[in-house]
Amino acid sequence: MRKVFIFDLDGTITSTETLPLIASRFGVAEKIKELTDATVQGNIPFIESFIKRVELLGKLPVSQVDELLAGVQLYEKLYEFILKHCARCVIATGNLSCWVNQLAQRINCTFFSSEAEVHNDQVVQLKRILKKENVVRFYKESGNKVIFIGDGNNDVEAMREADVSIASGLTHAPARSVLSVADYLVYEEEALCRQLNQLC
Repeated sequence: MRKVFIFDLDGTITSTETLPLIASRFGVAEKIKELTDATVQGNIPFIESFIKRVELLGKLPVSQVDELLAGVQLYEKLYEFILKHCARCVIATGNLSCWVNQLAQRINCTFFSSEAEVHNDQVVQLKRILKKENVVRFYKESGNKVIFIGDGNNDVEAMREADVSIASGLTHAPARSVLSVADYLVYEEEALCRQLNQLC
């Protein structure tokens, strides 16, 4: 059975959460940080939080946000694993495709994200918020064994659906809800890469 690795993006592949990074660059950091921290730990539902964060950030120039995130720092060894196994690696992120377009090209594997309507270089409306568990189901129904790697409360349902789930604590402690469903827990990049290679 073919194995597919599905990764959360923020704080799992990237060494920082991207929405607070955007907020810091454009001067709206405090409110975004509050919402992001509460969401990661499961104190506010992801969809509710994401809508609020997009409302706060949506007036920012999409092209500038895309350019900013194109250069976000990645976990290098994890990035190397993805490059080596790109045909079997997938990113599933609630982030907007218009904000992570260049980053998706840089990582260079299959990328699933939320969608928004953009007009005059601004987000004017959310069109679809990605449910990561649907990505897991898609690959499982196609006959694959799915390994999901994530850290936040919005990863829980995808982790339940996956054949194997890994809680990543590389950037911050995984949400309590994640710990309740994960098969493995890792706090170091090298340990995560060893685990992934063993599962290959």
